[in-house]
Amino acid sequence: MEQEFTRYEVARILGARALQISMDAPLLLKLEKEDLEKTNYDPLKIAELEFKDGVLPISVRRPLPVKKDAKLKREQEGAEEDKDAEKKEAVEEKEIKEGAEIMELAQPEDEADAEEASEAEEV
Repeated sequence: MEQEFTRYEVARILGARALQISMDAPLLLKLEKEDLEKTNYDPLKIAELEFKDGVLPISVRRPLPVKKDAKLKREQEGAEEDKDAEKKEAVEEKEIKEGAEIMELAQPEDEADAEEASEAEEV
């Protein structure tokens, strides 16, 4: 996977690798003496060659900005609150339905009692 780097990232990578080379780190490319003489043994130019060949084991981490990370956490918390609210609503709806069923069961008995009462009054 080829990654595109900003000019600042490239500068940082090349500077870090050039410092390593200047401190006698082993070269990651097999360069002949002629190639080294062409670069005048310049660590920065050697680092550029290594970078262009893609042999540097240096990676760039790009963390999320703090604002987005905080927003993501808020959205996750909001989603959890929504789930809790949905559960509460479901429980309330169930209680309402159960109450309505109880009322429906109670109504026919009341109506029958009312009819009996009205018949008794007529007599």
